[in-house]
Amino acid sequence: MDQLDQLITEAQRAFSAAPDVNALEQAKARFLGKSGSVTELLKGLGKLDADARRTAGAEINRVKSAIEAALETRRDALRDAQLQAQLAAEALDVTLPGRGLRQGGIHPVNRTLERVETLFRSIGFEVADGPEIETDWHNFTALNTPDNHPARSMHDTFYLEGASEVLLRTHTSPVQIRTMQAHAAKYAGGAMPELRIIAPGRVYRVDSDATHSPMFHQVEGLWIGEQISFAGLKGVVIDFLQRFFETDEMQVRFRPSFFPFTEPSAEIDFAFMSGPNKGRWLEIAGCGMVHPKVLANGGIDADRYTGFAFGMGLDRLTMLRYGVNDLRLFFDNDVRFLRQFND
Repeated sequence: MDQLDQLITEAQRAFSAAPDVNALEQAKARFLGKSGSVTELLKGLGKLDADARRTAGAEINRVKSAIEAALETRRDALRDAQLQAQLAAEALDVTLPGRGLRQGGIHPVNRTLERVETLFRSIGFEVADGPEIETDWHNFTALNTPDNHPARSMHDTFYLEGASEVLLRTHTSPVQIRTMQAHAAKYAGGAMPELRIIAPGRVYRVDSDATHSPMFHQVEGLWIGEQISFAGLKGVVIDFLQRFFETDEMQVRFRPSFFPFTEPSAEIDFAFMSGPNKGRWLEIAGCGMVHPKVLANGGIDADRYTGFAFGMGLDRLTMLRYGVNDLRLFFDNDVRFLRQFND
């Protein structure tokens, strides 16, 4: 009996001394393995008579149960120690300030769009919108663009497959046609009040390089009424450029040009009088008096009303305002670049 109790004590000491799970399994083998002390005792029961075997078997089972209980106790202790060590190693200092998440910001082109809309609204223009998928008539024919114009080529314009008369609009000018038609219909048979709109939005052309993109943004302006003149066009454009770039130190010139939807037509250039672009002429927009055919296609009486129109690229305005030299940066979605406009 003393020998069996001593075996329990030895097992408890061996298990307690095991520093980790591997050492504990080795200690277990000494007592409960195939050649362990308890297993050898069980093998010796066959040499005893029935009564002695019954008594000895009960004692050996008591010892085995005690050793197994000591083994499980040590396993639990090692698991708990391992868990505590892991928790200590991975502990978080909850008193530290959180990292937080950066707030999103407005895309630089959208910043420009909002600024342009605000400036034109301040002088009585309304913002008009229209579909980006347009008919050939609204995009070309109604704007006095002939059938042989290069823009009607599949190589220059995105036509929809299986629909030769439907395309992604190449400018926001179709919005002018749609708005004129709606305005003329509203005041049919009576005096028509002035129409002043800007039409900003996405447009599409087959072009891609540092200063061009297959998808880009444009804003066009339209002012129709009685006695609307080129002088008014010059005043509106020059006032806008000075307020947009927040400087009166610039020169603006209007170069004669040709557009099928305006007559006369002009390209608009401007030059800063100070800064890194001082004295450098930059093309910024196209403009002109709305062609009588375009007015007629919009339902406007060209004998009574005149108007002017202009168009410029929002992306180009953004590039000039922020000093960006590659248009593609706006559409690469590089957070490092976009974050500069919101920090």
